[in-house]
Amino acid sequence: MTETNNPDAAQDVLIDKFGRRVDYIRLSVTDRCDFRCVYCMSEQMTFLPRERVLTLEELYQVAEAFTSLGVKKIRLTGGEPLVRKGVMGLIRQLGQLDAELVITTNGSQLTKMASELRDAGVKRLNISLDSLREDRFKAMTRIGKLDQVLAGIDAAVAAGFERIKLNAVVMKGRNDDEVLDLVNYARDQGIDISFIEEMPLGNITSHDRAEAYCSSDEVRQLIEPRYPLLRTTEKTAGPSTYFRMQDSDSRVGFISPHSHNFCGDCNRVRVTVEGRLLLCLGNEHSVDLKSVLRAYPGDTERLRQTLIDAMDLKPERHWFDLEDDEPQVVRFMNMTGG
Repeated sequence: MTETNNPDAAQDVLIDKFGRRVDYIRLSVTDRCDFRCVYCMSEQMTFLPRERVLTLEELYQVAEAFTSLGVKKIRLTGGEPLVRKGVMGLIRQLGQLDAELVITTNGSQLTKMASELRDAGVKRLNISLDSLREDRFKAMTRIGKLDQVLAGIDAAVAAGFERIKLNAVVMKGRNDDEVLDLVNYARDQGIDISFIEEMPLGNITSHDRAEAYCSSDEVRQLIEPRYPLLRTTEKTAGPSTYFRMQDSDSRVGFISPHSHNFCGDCNRVRVTVEGRLLLCLGNEHSVDLKSVLRAYPGDTERLRQTLIDAMDLKPERHWFDLEDDEPQVVRFMNMTGG
């Protein structure tokens, strides 16, 4: 992709130096989680002290500034976003903004919160589910309970969310033999599923990422003999490439940061709970929004201009190398915002 001086890069939209328009933010509300998934964090995590994280009010200010600059989709992430104290108040506020509000969750809190989330304006849920076997689910999440998550998925379906999607990180030797089982489960529930290549974030010691790597093409080869996949042009503003099956309304998606780089039309940025605006998942290019929020409280125009200026830092693409002994990005996924 070549750089461009885009005359349409006006003050009311966010356009990077490669001409890509940013209209989707992933907003982390906590680095904490009630699970300890092996690809997301280390078993013994040190979480951020309260004074280092954005307040709920600051998180809303960030979201409001982004929507004033043309952002049309806000995804709340974590850690596990639903474990943050008082988060429902923030969600109700965000539900009033002119943007689609969606949440990525591990599902553990949905039996208690699904209906309330729907009423608060959340449009869709992505729910992590890497295994349907209790012992394996426990091993991959370290402390998670499968029956709690499955009950949460049932609650979300009953609450009437549009196009619920499962997210499954596929790893050789851990859960690659469950790909068809997960597809069948999604079909039975009438929901979608995306299979994700593990991303090399943080210094993980629980497994060798190169050995565990399972490409999207390999996952497709596991599905195709049973369910031929028909490629579609459907998009949800995220990185999934979607396929249909002839006999089901459920879609199968693939998120392929290694095998099929999706940076060319990237429309996303992330905000960590520390207030760090990450311009790319796989790079450290960032801007400290917390310092702006706290040095100039209530200065909406300064915050907006900071976001506009930050677009020049957005890199063209990420480069992931599974053979590298050291992680290219040292922050864990729970610190990045899932």
